Amino acid sequence: MSAPVIRRAGPEAAEAIAALHALSFADAWSAPSIARLIGGPGGFALIAAVEGRDAGFALLQCVPPEAELLSIGVDPARRRHGLGRALLAHAARDLAAGGSAVMFLDVAADNDPALALYRALGFQDMSRRPRYYGGKTDAIVMQAGLASIAGET
Repeated sequence: MSAPVIRRAGPEAAEAIAALHALSFADAWSAPSIARLIGGPGGFALIAAVEGRDAGFALLQCVPPEAELLSIGVDPARRRHGLGRALLAHAARDLAAGGSAVMFLDVAADNDPALALYRALGFQDMSRRPRYYGGKTDAIVMQAGLASIAGET
């Protein structure tokens, strides 16, 4: 796989992000809701392209000194090649340049691949939200310093 090209995305990319979101989540977010998020205060989105095709995204909200990863996804055909890690590292560098120092997220307690990635990037468990996802699956709330995520520590 060639190196990804990661770019900042505005509300005009909402359709592309929604299509990628639908590849990763059964309860996909709509393009209008993504456009509102990106266009709103603190909204932040990245798209990663591989070989000229959109292959992954990250949606965040930032109110320095904190940022929250709201959603991240990679086309199933492009998984396990470091694209999620590259998106998070890129986001961490951009957010740090804007004055943020820490990122929060929540992840399904049974999402072992995501948990492994987040822990490898330095995220620490903060708390647990019982039955957060669909009234069935717990969420684990995690936090990491941006320097750790960006690979600068």
